[in-house]
Amino acid sequence: MRPIRLVDYDPAWPALFESRREAITALLSHAADIHHIGSTSVPGLCAKPKLDIDAVLATAEDRLVATEYLKKDGYAFHGDPYGADRWKFTKDEAPYGTRLYLSLPGNPAHRDRILFRDYLRAHPEVAGNYAALKQRLAMEADGDWDHYTDGKSDFVANILRQALAELAQSTEVTTLRLSID
Repeated sequence: MRPIRLVDYDPAWPALFESRREAITALLSHAADIHHIGSTSVPGLCAKPKLDIDAVLATAEDRLVATEYLKKDGYAFHGDPYGADRWKFTKDEAPYGTRLYLSLPGNPAHRDRILFRDYLRAHPEVAGNYAALKQRLAMEADGDWDHYTDGKSDFVANILRQALAELAQSTEVTTLRLSID
């Protein structure tokens, strides 16, 4: 079993993401939206030493073409390991690797990752709780990735519920304001 390694937040991650986004955009000129997701996208949060990136492509054909371009550029293709219609690619790069997911518009897993990221960014105290949970689970897991991932699932589900509730509330307030104006 390979150990679960977490590194402290690196303030270089946002700039590194921008650099990788530019490279991916150049490679996949038809990429509609490219997002920095995962723990490296949340200021102050510890993370595994890989940048997680979601690219949302307009069509299934675009995704097939993108797959070929990514493979030629050294990305390893891992299929759809989570059954969420998000195709996974990895590339070993220095100083941090890249984990890239390709999805299509409206993908629920992509939406959830953006909601989770945005909630943690807006609530640093919750991000701190998540960091503590991740560190505890990494030590307990002793290389057992299922234990590590499963141990985070209730926390993630709870945050997604809270994020959706906040989103619904802000949508209601916006709708109310528009109807008053």
